Amino acid sequence: MNSRTKQLEPAVEQARQRSEDALAKLAAQQQQLARAELQLSELQRYRGEYAAAGNAALGVAALLNRQKFVERIDQAITQQSTEVGRQSRQLEQMRERWQQAHARESALDSVVAQHRDRERHAEARHEQAEIDERMQHRRLR
Repeated sequence: MNSRTKQLEPAVEQARQRSEDALAKLAAQQQQLARAELQLSELQRYRGEYAAAGNAALGVAALLNRQKFVERIDQAITQQSTEVGRQSRQLEQMRERWQQAHARESALDSVVAQHRDRERHAEARHEQAEIDERMQHRRLR
């Protein structure tokens, strides 16, 4: 391997590590978003079930308590919806970071591959020149 390829190896490894780290963070963020969405759907389901429960046999105080409780559930749903939005934006940021890191890794891999190809071609030309030179010496003898 040529010194240029060896010089690029640390940069390639660093880019690969950054890409892997970004991918791990992306996966963790996807899980956080999924948990937040699940919690939101559970709150919505619970609110639907609670609101659908019968009100006919309840007194005024019980109805007011039920109404306050439904309002608290609605507040929790609003807060959780905000959290889902925040988690979703963070996921997009993590996705962009991973895409950038992956693009850098790919670009460096491509540069290293080009250098390796050049090295192989240069080595092949050198070997061919040596063979040609030996053949030339044999002919002269």
